[in-house]
Amino acid sequence: MMAEKIKLREKIGYGLGDAASSMFWKLFGMYMLFFYTDIFDIPAAVAGTMFLVTRVWDTLFDPVVGVLCDRTQTKWGKFRPYILWMAVPFGIMGVLTFTVPGLSLAGKIVYAYITYSLMMMVYSLINVPYASLLGVISSDPKTRTELSSYRMIFAFAGSILVLVLVEPLVHFFSNSGANVDLSRGWSLSMLVFAVIAILFFLGCFFWTKERVKPLKDEKNSFKEDVKDLWQNRPWWILLGAGIAALIFNSIRDGAAVYYFKYYVQETESLNFGFINASFSLTTIFLVLGQAANILGILFVTPVSNRIGKKKTYLTAMILATVFSVLFYTLGKGDIILMMLLQVLISMCAGSIFPLLWSMYADIADYSEWKTGRRATGLIFSSSSMSQKFGWALGGALAGWLLGFYGFKANMEQTEMAQQGIRLMVSFLPAIGTVLSVIFIAMYPLSEAKITGITGELEERRKE
Repeated sequence: MMAEKIKLREKIGYGLGDAASSMFWKLFGMYMLFFYTDIFDIPAAVAGTMFLVTRVWDTLFDPVVGVLCDRTQTKWGKFRPYILWMAVPFGIMGVLTFTVPGLSLAGKIVYAYITYSLMMMVYSLINVPYASLLGVISSDPKTRTELSSYRMIFAFAGSILVLVLVEPLVHFFSNSGANVDLSRGWSLSMLVFAVIAILFFLGCFFWTKERVKPLKDEKNSFKEDVKDLWQNRPWWILLGAGIAALIFNSIRDGAAVYYFKYYVQETESLNFGFINASFSLTTIFLVLGQAANILGILFVTPVSNRIGKKKTYLTAMILATVFSVLFYTLGKGDIILMMLLQVLISMCAGSIFPLLWSMYADIADYSEWKTGRRATGLIFSSSSMSQKFGWALGGALAGWLLGFYGFKANMEQTEMAQQGIRLMVSFLPAIGTVLSVIFIAMYPLSEAKITGITGELEERRKE
C-alpha cells in the first residue's frame, strides 16, 4: 500500500475539497463580524457572544460526525459519501447566512443564531469527513504531507478567489437595481460562491479514492473510541496547538477589515488601468496574505522532510510571534511595511496547517498501533473541532474587544477604539502563537517513531 503512487488528478481532487470549504471559511473569518456589524446591523459584542455560544454545540457536534463516519459503510467508502450528500446543503446555508432579513433587531439576532448554527453543522458534516479522507487515501506519512500541501495550496487559492472577487461582486450586485442595496449585493455574491463551492466538492468526490482499511472489521463501541482518544496524549497536545493557532488567525483576520477602514482610513482604491480594475488596500492586504500562505506551504514539505515536522512548526510560530509584535509599531502611512509584514506573518502561519493535518494522520496511526482499533473519523474530527473552537474563541474575543474599546459601526472611531484595533492585529493575536509554541514543544511523535509505527501496521495488515 505504501508503494502505491497517488496520481496528480487525485491530489488535485483532494485539494478541491478544501478550496470549496475555505472559500466560505475565509469569508467567515475575515468578513463575518464586519458583515454582522456594518451590514446586518447588530452590535459587535452581540455578534461576538453569538460566535461563542453557537460554537459550543458545534464543537461538540464534530466528534459526533467523526464517530458517525467511522461507522458508515457504502460502496464509496466511509468518508467520501458525505462530500456528495452535503455539497448542495453547504451552498444553500452559505447564502442564507449572508442574507439580511427584514426583521427587528431581536428578529435579526435570532435569525443570525439559527443560520450561523446550521451553517456550521453542515460545515461539520462535510469537512470532518473530508479531513478524515486524508487518513485513508494513503498510509505513507510523506504522501500524507504532500497531500496536505496540495490541500492547503488549494485552500488558500480558494481564499484568494473569494477575497479578490467579494468586494467587486458586492459592489456590482449592490448597484444592479434601482437603488444601492448592500444586503442584496452580499446575498447574490454568496450565491456565486456557493455554486463554485458545490462544483469543487463534486470534483473532490469523483476524483478521490479510499484505500486504507482498518486492521479488523469488527465494530468498535463508542465508549472504546472515546476512551482511546481520552488517553491519547499526542492528540491532546495537537488539539491545544491547533486551537491556539486558530485564535491567532481569527483575531487578526477578523480585525483586518476594521484596521484599514477605521485606523488607516483608506479613502480610495488602487487602480490598475491595464486590467480595468481597482482593489482596496484591504483586499490587497488580505490577498497578499493568502498568496504568502501558499508560499509557506510550498516550503514546508522540503523543510519538514529535512528537519522534522515539530521543529518546522516551532520555527514558524516563533517567527510569526516576532513579526506580529512588530506590526504594532507601524503608523497609518506605513503601507509598504504593512504589506511586507503581512507577507512574512502569513508565510509562517500558512506553513503550519499542512503539518497539523499530517500530524493528525500520524496520530490516527499511533492510536491504531497502540490500541488495535482505528478511529480515523473521530481523531480527524478533533482537527475540525480545534479549528472551530479556536475560531469561536478568536471570533468572540474580536467582537468583545471591539465592544470593550468602544467601537461603533460606520462612524469616526475614538482614539481608544483605534488603539484597540491596532492591538488586535499585533500583540493580542501573538498570545495565540506563544501558546501554540508551548503546546507543540511537548509533542512526542518524532519522524523515526512514526516510520516504525507505520511499518509495523503494514505488517499487521498482511497477517
